[in-house]
Amino acid sequence: MIGYSPGRLFGIRPNAMSAPVHPDCQHPRLPAEWEAQAALMLTWPHASGDWGEHLAAAEACFERLAAAAARYQPVLIVCPDSRTSARVRNRLRSAGVSPQRMIFTEAPSNDVWARDHGPITVRRAGGRAQLLDFRFNGWGERYPADEDDRLTRRLTEEGVIGGESYRRIEWILEGGSIDSDGAGTLLTTTRCLLNPNRNTDTGREEVEAQLRARLGIRRVLWLESGWLCGDDTDGHVDMLARFVDRRTIAHAVCEDPDDPHYAPLRALREELQAARTRNGDPYRLVELPLPAPIHDEDGNRLPATYANFVFVNGAVLVPVYDDPADAIACARLAQACPGRDIVRVPAQDLIRQGGSVHCATMQLPAGVIIDGLATGAEATRRVHEA
Repeated sequence: MIGYSPGRLFGIRPNAMSAPVHPDCQHPRLPAEWEAQAALMLTWPHASGDWGEHLAAAEACFERLAAAAARYQPVLIVCPDSRTSARVRNRLRSAGVSPQRMIFTEAPSNDVWARDHGPITVRRAGGRAQLLDFRFNGWGERYPADEDDRLTRRLTEEGVIGGESYRRIEWILEGGSIDSDGAGTLLTTTRCLLNPNRNTDTGREEVEAQLRARLGIRRVLWLESGWLCGDDTDGHVDMLARFVDRRTIAHAVCEDPDDPHYAPLRALREELQAARTRNGDPYRLVELPLPAPIHDEDGNRLPATYANFVFVNGAVLVPVYDDPADAIACARLAQACPGRDIVRVPAQDLIRQGGSVHCATMQLPAGVIIDGLATGAEATRRVHEA
């Protein structure tokens, strides 16, 4: 199937917020990712991370990702040290990236996944942007995350982003675990948000209360099905299903009955077919096929998916894997996102560590103050140890 499919009711009722909050200027609003952005944030790979002998390939992938995004908007690049900043700056300039589209800063980090350690931005009264710094514990304490958990605070304390709009939230939430339609509806998975390895208050009502208070969410579409081999995030929704607009959801599908993903992704599709918009209409669904299986050196299957695409101003950056399904996924996203360029970003080397282009980025919506953008000049800042 190419393009949209109308949802139909399978008797699966999506769970809504138990106490809807009426929208007004006093409540936060979590923007949709297709809304205007000030910049896209990247945290650069480094030798202290898990890339090992694949570090050079990972950096090349990040260079392609940064160059693709910089065609449409500024890119904030967080490097581990000044030598890396200088080298990356020169390589991007050589690739034709305008210096006015690059903002460099330096800060320690554990890993590259800015989607989960970067700020989650909401809008407050008058449309004011507020940066929320949720706790990050390395996906349930699987991996070291102390530097990543401090990264957003360091960037704001040094004036790189945010300033007075910053707020620390002592509750664990990863950007890859949620997806917003910008109008109060959230897509997420029970496997991640209700997992006791994140927060102690893991009851559905308690989690919904946090989402309502912190993000202004009035309706949650809880997904109970769907997983990908090699995903160590407990089922981040950004690997499975994403809003394309307020009436459309793109999601991963598997049509091979012999593939272990076949049954769980079929169940996911049925959940999405049963879901309804705020007006009670079925969502239009865009099916994104999985690429052929990709494995690491030890034979473990990796979670390659096209659902991990990224919105930037005027375009969609789509991870591709040198697979025939690349063209199918890009064509379907082009149909679903009229007026936007579809830009392919090779992600074979990125998926080695279990993530793709959405995992490696965090949007900073329009209105977020970013040092260096006011004058359009290239900025370099050093964020010192706290």
